[in-house]
Amino acid sequence: MGRDKHLPLTETVYYILLALHEPAHGYLILQKVEELSGGQVRMAAGTLYGAIENLIKLRFIEPVGSVGSRRKVYVITEAGRTVLSLDFERMSHMIETTRRIWNPDGRERNAEI
Repeated sequence: MGRDKHLPLTETVYYILLALHEPAHGYLILQKVEELSGGQVRMAAGTLYGAIENLIKLRFIEPVGSVGSRRKVYVITEAGRTVLSLDFERMSHMIETTRRIWNPDGRERNAEI
């Protein structure tokens, strides 16, 4: 079986999907992404809303209502959870393979792939 055509996810999309395991509006998504990424991923509002539009088209997230009169609330869908899980598995495999082979202190490891 081949890799899902949506993989690999960008770092930004990965964190947006992860942030939406609980419903959230745009500003909260921005905050959650920054927090989850340890400050490594910061987005402007325009970038976020472009990503949200694309993720809705892909059916990875969906609007679930609004807070007040203006704030739309979004949540990850089952398709979004699936692609997030597949990307997590892909990255986990890369990390485990790297750990078996490469040692950052420069010493080579004797490992079979």
